[in-house]
Amino acid sequence: MADPIPLRPRRPCPICGKPSTQKQHPFCSGRCAQIDLHRWLGGSYAIPATVAEEEDQPPA
Repeated sequence: MADPIPLRPRRPCPICGKPSTQKQHPFCSGRCAQIDLHRWLGGSYAIPATVAEEEDQPPA
């Protein structure tokens, strides 16, 4: 019987740096996946936005 072919390359977990697992990719465990989800939902990963000035406004 042939060895299974890994579907995703092993990379370090973005939270703790341990090797990732196929089941929790790109994380090493469910705990690190939950930490990442909490950071997303808490706004830690928010992308700063700049407010564009309106071009159609008449001069004041």
